[in-house]
Amino acid sequence: MSDFFEAADPAALTPAQVLAGAPLPARMRPRSLSEYVGQQHILGEGKLLRRAILADRFSSLIFYGPPGVGKTTLANIISFETKSRFVTLSGVESNVAEIRQVADMAEKMQRLHGKGTILFVDEIHRFNKAQQDVLLPHLERGTLRFIGATTHNPFFYINSPLVSRSQLFTLEAIGVEDLERLLENAVADEERGLGKLKVDLKPEAKRHIATICDGDGRKCLSALEIAVLTTPPDEEGRIVIDLAVAEESVQQKTIVYDGDGDAHYDTISAFIKSMRGSDPDAAVYWLAKMLYAGEDIRFIARRIVICASEDVGMADSNALRVAIAAQQAVEFVGMPEARIPLAHATIYIATAPKSNRAYVAINAALEDVKNGRTLAVPKYLRSTAYKSAKKLGHGEGYQYSHDSEEGYIPQAYLPEGRRYYEPSGNGMEVKVRERLDYWRKRFEESRSAEE
Repeated sequence: MSDFFEAADPAALTPAQVLAGAPLPARMRPRSLSEYVGQQHILGEGKLLRRAILADRFSSLIFYGPPGVGKTTLANIISFETKSRFVTLSGVESNVAEIRQVADMAEKMQRLHGKGTILFVDEIHRFNKAQQDVLLPHLERGTLRFIGATTHNPFFYINSPLVSRSQLFTLEAIGVEDLERLLENAVADEERGLGKLKVDLKPEAKRHIATICDGDGRKCLSALEIAVLTTPPDEEGRIVIDLAVAEESVQQKTIVYDGDGDAHYDTISAFIKSMRGSDPDAAVYWLAKMLYAGEDIRFIARRIVICASEDVGMADSNALRVAIAAQQAVEFVGMPEARIPLAHATIYIATAPKSNRAYVAINAALEDVKNGRTLAVPKYLRSTAYKSAKKLGHGEGYQYSHDSEEGYIPQAYLPEGRRYYEPSGNGMEVKVRERLDYWRKRFEESRSAEE
């Protein structure tokens, strides 16, 4: 827990930090809203959060977004702008006793010195229900003003009462142009950055670092620092950071992808919707993202099998065969070769004609079974596989379809004439619709003749 009675310059370093050589991202932490890069959708001129900060008119805030986009930095700037006492807790390390201690001290400071307290909780999603609930009465009384930062969806990981008492702001990955500005500022700043080292950052190197760091400002500045500190100066004393040096400083791209969080569900959602939407390029991209991030290949294969039946269905029944073959191939060959049958099945499904009529049919039938009167099986359709079945009248009147040359005899198989499956006009389902229309017409004609 850290506690600053007076709001400090959020970028000011202690002597210990200077001696220890604080990393570049810590040294270059913005000191004001004017220095803050990105998030213009919430901090641009006239935007709600900017107005609330400058007017010091907010109670509780939750910042939600990926790592390295400025959640903690923004909390520090708010404390500085509002001249508040600032206390930080870690969602990983803190406990209920610490929260109560902070609240008690905040009440004393408010009563004795008229000083408000901002409590910043990093990784608030790590707090359990009891820890989050402890905050509620102090927020209600105004003893604390709360700012939480999380990389996980607050609607899933933070208690509803706490979310409802807070204004939620989503922070996005920082754009490439904004990351380039961060790099330029770090190279030019002689006080906190690398300005005294005569760094020559080439445009192509700057663009590579800004692109490969995937919207993460902390990672971006760390990559620059590694490149500068590991590159010897040339004869003129310049440290030249060209594309080769930049590529070496970030040897492997790491993407934001949590196996049980938003990135997991959002990416698989985009993957399925791209196949359903008949866009093979988008589907292959989202597949590649999941594979690169280490997603379970069996999970991907299962989703492809489901999509083959749900979204392609009877329009091209071969899609299910291809999907099942891919699922079996994945189990047989493993990675990295499994990427090939997965891509094969993905592209097949994305480019196949689409019909969800089988999916709609089973859902409608299940709804009737669940909510309606359960239908009894007509006697002529019941099993005759045991000796006494005929004594019960089972099978009487049943007509064997293959007694007809065309393999069809008009006969009712479902009481009340209910219909669940209506073929579409797509792909092979066109032929299915023609056959089904013919059979249904024959059935209606036979019913009319009987009447």
